[in-house]
Amino acid sequence: MKFSIERATLLKAVAQAQSVVERRNTIPILANVLIEAEGSGVSFRATDLDIEVVDKALAHVDRAGATTVSAVMLHEIVRKLPDGALVTLTDESAQGRLLINAGRSSFNLATLPREDFPVMANSEYTSNFSAPAPVLRRLFDKAKFAISTEETRYYLHGVYLHTATGEGAPVLRCVATDGHRLARIDAPLPEGAAGMPGVIVPRKTVGELRKLLDDDEAQIAVSVSETKVRFATPGVTLTSKVIDGTFPDYTRVIPTGNTRRLEVDAGEFAKAVDRVATVSSERSRAVKMSLDEDRLVLSVNAPDSGAAEEELVVAYGDERLEIGFNAKYLLEIASQVDRENAVFLFNSSGDPTLMREGNDMSAVYVVMPMRV
Repeated sequence: MKFSIERATLLKAVAQAQSVVERRNTIPILANVLIEAEGSGVSFRATDLDIEVVDKALAHVDRAGATTVSAVMLHEIVRKLPDGALVTLTDESAQGRLLINAGRSSFNLATLPREDFPVMANSEYTSNFSAPAPVLRRLFDKAKFAISTEETRYYLHGVYLHTATGEGAPVLRCVATDGHRLARIDAPLPEGAAGMPGVIVPRKTVGELRKLLDDDEAQIAVSVSETKVRFATPGVTLTSKVIDGTFPDYTRVIPTGNTRRLEVDAGEFAKAVDRVATVSSERSRAVKMSLDEDRLVLSVNAPDSGAAEEELVVAYGDERLEIGFNAKYLLEIASQVDRENAVFLFNSSGDPTLMREGNDMSAVYVVMPMRV
């Protein structure tokens, strides 16, 4: 195998591959990227046995072939090469080495036989549809902050992607929760997505997928089966196992009877919470919200470190209310708001609070209060 490729093209392909590879491996081949050159292109394939990414790039192929080499080492070498360099990779299979040449730099890396590289079995996908990258980016970006990290509740370690009925119309929906907060984001249902099985997309996959969604013009081909999910652009294919578990009935925790309505400038609110939380104790990080007519007082009282208070002018016309929240949860939810105003809907100081962006019902957040 021998091919030449531009450094920038190679770096982009290898960067995606090496991020899938687990740093600590008991199986040496899993630390490697499978490089396959044929025709006018090269593909780079990496896996951790749960996720597989294949990145295709244009290259000048002198000799077709395939080999595997350390993904992290290859990425580090390419990253440090000068901009605009033309990189030539030659596989010396007899010596078990890959030669890398660029200008006056040359490297040779140990290889492992391509036959040992595990390729993820193809799945029969029951649903296939495509969606614009910005739509998928919004669905996953706004939901992922609520993914649980609790070891025992493995079925909450991802984003639940499924179809549902939104405001009178079918929607593609992402939901994530950790029991303290919940995010539910809707987008119009793409053609061909009706009847797709609901799947829990793991946290790591959500992170890897984000790299595919930066191009606003891209259409992402999505394929879903009971056990796997695949996202593909013309250049990159990301395949992942889904979490084997049942996502809880989240509709039960979304309050419907919350009538006390607070409207506040989302940016100002987030900054004010951040300021008063500076003195809160690391353990609880509790912030108290005291609501009166058109007035919100945010306060923190941490006996060991001090106290803080800030007043905001808001739109609120209901009876007095005092309610406490974890500052981190409030900040994360407020930072999801793209519109100017955040709307909070309260019931009482002990009930879950609903938050949405202005009058937009396609993004709904729930946060549990805490005693202050």
